[in-house]
Amino acid sequence: MKIVLAPDKFKGSLTAIEFCYLVAAGIREKIPEAQIISLPLADGGDGTIDILNFYLKGDFLSAQVHDPLFRTITARYLYSENSETAFIEMAEASGHKLLKPSEKNCKNATTLGTGELIMDAVSKGAKKIILGIGGSATNDCGMGMATALGYQFLNSLGESVSPIGANLSEVAAIDVAEVDERLKNIEFFLACDVSNPLYGMNGAAHVYAQQKGATPEDIVLLDQGLKDFASVLENHFGINPQEVPGAGAAGGMGIGSMLFLSAHLVPGIDMIKKLANFDSEIENADWIITGEGQLDEQTLSGKTINGVIQSGQEQGIPVASFCGNITLSPSEIRNMGIQYSDAIMKRAVNIRDAMENSEMYLKEMAVDFTNWLLKEA
Repeated sequence: MKIVLAPDKFKGSLTAIEFCYLVAAGIREKIPEAQIISLPLADGGDGTIDILNFYLKGDFLSAQVHDPLFRTITARYLYSENSETAFIEMAEASGHKLLKPSEKNCKNATTLGTGELIMDAVSKGAKKIILGIGGSATNDCGMGMATALGYQFLNSLGESVSPIGANLSEVAAIDVAEVDERLKNIEFFLACDVSNPLYGMNGAAHVYAQQKGATPEDIVLLDQGLKDFASVLENHFGINPQEVPGAGAAGGMGIGSMLFLSAHLVPGIDMIKKLANFDSEIENADWIITGEGQLDEQTLSGKTINGVIQSGQEQGIPVASFCGNITLSPSEIRNMGIQYSDAIMKRAVNIRDAMENSEMYLKEMAVDFTNWLLKEA
């Protein structure tokens, strides 16, 4: 029997790699001869760097950069010398995880550190750079990142503008005279599953800024800033940012990456699946077991499980899901394309129990699934 394990992480509890180890152990208790293939996945959000390293077998490099509040920190990124490919996770330099709760306010935050990581990778010889933009603390439309690349943002007096969200409306022109020439020879990819426009009620500020510490007044300021900055971008690049799907991802980093880096926007799960040679690896599998922290109505919106289901359906392979919690009905789960499902919260006493004993419960789920398989056979 061939079983493929293809989970995402259980945020705050289990990594995707740990999931594979535990479920494989549970299956082998009942079917020792099972052929088990572990293909841990991610969708481009924070934590993707460790999954990429599972396949790239690169090295973690460190660089001195600036955090969202311009403080000097050491941040890491992944670099594979063999493929001359770097993966930079925005959260490592410009993420909310770097800030105390009292420090969070994307109005004052910058993506400068992410740009500095990019330039460090360029100096190491990277020819391909993949940028993951989950977990950001910013809303500067990539202005900080671009500043590190040599772009200058000028106000109406020709003075440089500090690259933070609060200053977006001040920008009147973009100076590219000092942009590093090496960037023209590098292929950039942006791992992103968000389709939000840049501004408006579904834009970066109104949808995401509150969770990044913005007040209602800040959100109005930031949304207007994004709108004003979009006009400057359109004048300079000849592209209307508001018409670009995903422009509002990560506080406008979506459009910032596409314009300042000429990055190609790719769904995060598709990028990881391609790197894992996923569709070839699952050929002739009897089952695929996937999972993530929450199985809900958002799962079909570019998340890992949806990507697994699509591949399974194309090859006629049934899919099982082991999750932390499930909020969908059995019929909704079946309609999604999942033939078997289980959740830790069905077993745990409460959320604390679930988090503290997730390893035990996950292995139990694997054993129960294997018993069910043997019974059905």
